[in-house]
Amino acid sequence: MKTIKIPYGRTYLETVIPDKNLIGIFDSSQPEAKNSQHENVAAALDSPIKSPRLEVLAAGRKSAVVISSDHTRPVPSRIIMPQILERLRRGAPDIDITILVATGFHRATTHAELIEKYGEKIVAEEKIVVHDSRDQSSLVSLGRLPSGGELIINRLAVECDLLVAEGFIEPHFFAGFSGGRKSVLPGIASVETVLANHCAEFIRSPFARAGNLENNPIHRDMLVAAEKAGLAFIVNVVLDHDKRIIKAFAGHAVQAHETGCGFLASLCKVTVPELADIVVTGNGGYPLDQNIYQAVKGMTAGEAVCRPGGVIVMVAACADGHGGESFYENMANAACPMQILKQVAEVPMNETVPDQWEFQILARILARNKVIMVTADCAPGIIKAMHMEHAFTLEQAMRRAFELAGAAARVAVIPDGVSVIVDSIKPS
Repeated sequence: MKTIKIPYGRTYLETVIPDKNLIGIFDSSQPEAKNSQHENVAAALDSPIKSPRLEVLAAGRKSAVVISSDHTRPVPSRIIMPQILERLRRGAPDIDITILVATGFHRATTHAELIEKYGEKIVAEEKIVVHDSRDQSSLVSLGRLPSGGELIINRLAVECDLLVAEGFIEPHFFAGFSGGRKSVLPGIASVETVLANHCAEFIRSPFARAGNLENNPIHRDMLVAAEKAGLAFIVNVVLDHDKRIIKAFAGHAVQAHETGCGFLASLCKVTVPELADIVVTGNGGYPLDQNIYQAVKGMTAGEAVCRPGGVIVMVAACADGHGGESFYENMANAACPMQILKQVAEVPMNETVPDQWEFQILARILARNKVIMVTADCAPGIIKAMHMEHAFTLEQAMRRAFELAGAAARVAVIPDGVSVIVDSIKPS
């Protein structure tokens, strides 16, 4: 018997799997940082990838905008931002700098969250603007993207002399990876541009998956958006399980990001040698397992390696419930997941609705696999209304999974589904 531990909230849930059933436990490998977090960022800024140093780029510039991730992302801006600001002023002492908080389609970042993110000194002394994707007066059009969607972004980014971005790189369940170009789209884009980028056609693409950039239509539009915006320099970091910087990548917006993605893939890509009958996975615990909306990300890891008709056991506290009214209502009001997929397929790019991508992906998973949500903190009725089964404990979920898949079912365990890029080799 093998004991498995899956993150749940701020703790773990445990159970045992018979050795004869277990394919393996698949997790990312995280090396120990050789230097301090500050030193890792400084080293990247000293040796940028395919770019002059930031202070060299800043020389002679009158204004700069630094795009910064918002409160929903664990970017250690307290470490990164002071170094960016210092480098800009080293090159141009009188440069006018604006920190533009990239909220994308999220709510506005609060003053308290800004202090938590940057520290009191930066909040008190720097010019900070929180992007609003619905404020038409703050937005400007830069024409069309390859998809045909209109690129509308924050005018501060367009009107400055130098556009810089900070961020972090992690697997992303439809954009391939976070970071880099995502600072512009969706980061500082209009609601119309964000919705078009997350349209049904793009989400349906087999290339719109975690760890994949090649032929990914969502990534393609994001790249062009960043180029049109003039994103000149990025500072992106890779984090460990404790959200500490293990390596930083600075320089050219595309080259530095691609280098960082390659580094991350070498740490988090795992191969499951056979398609599993049952996959046990999670969302990495708090804060990413606070609702069902976020838990869909972890489910996609299970989807990648579970056989058609198999069972995904998803461990997530979901103490905040479903996580989005549109997300919940579209799932609950549908007779079955296939109905959702058929309806979404008919929605044109310019009529994409909020949360459509999330209920589309969940419906895609549920049309292929049974999902058992494991939580003692979310009302079972919500989960059942969204076409999933509920279990209060991991033991209860595993008993049900073996009932569905059979006593001889083969089990793959992915403790943190959002931190890995999973691959499967189908048995011959």
